[in-house]
Amino acid sequence: MALEAQAVSAAENGTKASPVVFTAAKPWLVVEAPKANDAVQFYKAAFGAEELSRVNDPKRKAELELPLIRSAELKIGSSVLVVSDLTDDSSSPVKSAVSGLVFCLETESVEAAVVKAVAAGAVSEDELTDGEGACCGGVVGKVKDPYGNLWLICSPAKKCGDVAA
Repeated sequence: MALEAQAVSAAENGTKASPVVFTAAKPWLVVEAPKANDAVQFYKAAFGAEELSRVNDPKRKAELELPLIRSAELKIGSSVLVVSDLTDDSSSPVKSAVSGLVFCLETESVEAAVVKAVAAGAVSEDELTDGEGACCGGVVGKVKDPYGNLWLICSPAKKCGDVAA
C-alpha cells in the first residue's frame, strides 16, 4: 500500500519515478533440510560449480553437526544460482519450495556431461536426443539430480529455422 501511495503521489505532483533496473536473475533451489550442503557438493562434482558465497543459518549452528545453509551462491558457466535448506523458520527468505523448475546447461560435450552428472549421483532420465527431437536441432541429455530437479544438458542451439548446408 505504501509503495502504491508513493507512485500515485509522484504521478500527481509531476515528478518521475526512478526506473527499476534489475542487475541479475538468480534461480533459487530449495532442498529439504539439512541437505543443501550435500547439494552444493553435488553441483560442484556434477557440473563444475564454483561456490561464490555462503551464509549459514545462525540460529541452527548449535543443534546440528553441519549448520543449515540460508544461501549458497554457485556459479555454473556464466550463470549464478542460489541453493538453500528449506526451513520453517519465519526469518528464512525461502519458506516453501517451488516445483516444476527445469534448468538447462549448455556444453559442446553433452554425453560426457551426462556421464559426469550420473557419476556424481544424478539419474539419467532418457537417451540423448538430437536433430528435430531436441532444442533447435542440437543434442540434449536429461538428468535428475538427487534433490528432484531436472537438468537438460544441451549442445549450443542452432538458430531455429536455419538449414544446414
